[in-house]
Amino acid sequence: MVTDNQIIHKRIRLRIPRNFHQEPIISRLVSDYGLTINITAAILGANAVGDGWFELDLQGTVAKIDDAINYLQEIELEIWDENSTSSW
Repeated sequence: MVTDNQIIHKRIRLRIPRNFHQEPIISRLVSDYGLTINITAAILGANAVGDGWFELDLQGTVAKIDDAINYLQEIELEIWDENSTSSW
């Protein structure tokens, strides 16, 4: 059983639209939610044209990861995790 204070890893894919390119979204996951982030893959167009796609490994407590995911959902970013994608 996983408790809210247990440290876990959660893999997500995140689409960051062009209008968010100047926002420090990944930095906020670290500073505001205390997560350790490993960027395992990324696609960002030349000169930051178009959407950015990131595959992230989030490490932190269950509660902090849940709070961070809620933040990403509140700002209406597209998020996929292991449960919502068929092939990673």
